[in-house]
Amino acid sequence: MKNFAKLAAAAVVASVVAGAAMAESLYTPNLSYRTGPFAATGIPLMNGQKDYMSMLNARDGGVGGVEIAFEECETGYSTEKGVECYEKTKGKAIVTQPWSTGITLQVLPKTNIDMIPILAPGYGFSPMMDGKTFQWAFNAPSGYWDGADMIVQFIESEGSLEGKKVAFLHLDHPFGKEPLPVLEAAAAEKGFELLPIPVGLKEMQNQSAQWLQIRRERPDYVVMWGWGAMNAGAITEAVKTKFDMSKMLGIWWSGHDADLAIVGDKGKGYKSISWSFPDVDAGVMADIKKHVVDAGMTESNETEMSGVFYGRGVVMSMILAEGIKVAQDHFGEANINAEQLRWGLENLNVTEERLAELGMSGMVPPFATSCANHTGHSGGWMLEWDGAKFVKVSDHLTPNTASYSDIAMKSAADYATANAPWPVNEECGG
Repeated sequence: MKNFAKLAAAAVVASVVAGAAMAESLYTPNLSYRTGPFAATGIPLMNGQKDYMSMLNARDGGVGGVEIAFEECETGYSTEKGVECYEKTKGKAIVTQPWSTGITLQVLPKTNIDMIPILAPGYGFSPMMDGKTFQWAFNAPSGYWDGADMIVQFIESEGSLEGKKVAFLHLDHPFGKEPLPVLEAAAAEKGFELLPIPVGLKEMQNQSAQWLQIRRERPDYVVMWGWGAMNAGAITEAVKTKFDMSKMLGIWWSGHDADLAIVGDKGKGYKSISWSFPDVDAGVMADIKKHVVDAGMTESNETEMSGVFYGRGVVMSMILAEGIKVAQDHFGEANINAEQLRWGLENLNVTEERLAELGMSGMVPPFATSCANHTGHSGGWMLEWDGAKFVKVSDHLTPNTASYSDIAMKSAADYATANAPWPVNEECGG
């Protein structure tokens, strides 16, 4: 029996090696946006994602001995161009990374037919947390509703919200409207007034009307759901109007170092919830420097690489690489397909120990996914701008998912009904 076990183990290893030898690469396209009004935030994220995969290719020959073909298809954050990129890449892709809530919503029904997993770390359609309904969609490690809940938690830690007024300054776009169901439910439960203030795409750099309203309404807090040029516009206006920056909090896409650097010390106190944290001294950053930066293969620079968004891009590609590895180990083959990667993304278990092995301790909280849970709900930290950089000002926060699980279930059911016939994984428990 011992000899048989050894032979069986050897056969699995041999099959993985053989699969690696047969596979030229694993095609993992990224629907990037290095151009357009959101380029300032897109570039560091794309650079972090790309550099991590380049490092794996240079250091390890990819994942499981198979090189990662990390091609970018430029969308400019346009939903129309994003769908074009999806159609262009889906033939040989094992994953799609849409990089916009609008694009995610458009390709979501297509992926069920094409059987390609969506990987949208920290963005996209929040009800994707329901893996039973959204079998091919993943937004691990944390979703928008998680972020909204943690922001409310943090504000409440400073005192009761009863009778308070919270302005919700948001991009007038599917992304900006995502947290409304959770924020509205929290307002009703905790007794605060929620004041939605939309910012149109053409108003991102000139928000004088919105900040005039904020001055008039005098909210106790401003929660910002901004992206790209909107972030710098809002922060600049807040400083100009002398708003108390300690009472202004943003989602993780509104916590970009370069936006705060514009105002420097005047932005002190501004906060952003985040499921990632940069660490230039981390082992993974040393490997990126050795195998990518020193080899002249990066498009980044030292300042950008020390920031939140570059580090987040690194974490995002780690999630994809871990999904590939989990699938390879489970199926005993290196040249996995899209359906096998879907299984890998559904069975992630990114523990503290695994993060230490990856040289990424403290860069993202531990999290795990399952058949029913495609978000992982890692939680995160509240970061604060100290005048020069973002620092952690909270312990690890975790979302109270029970407070919006009913909303998620109803939204998922409504989506499935509206898009009938919609396949649901009836074998998925929980």
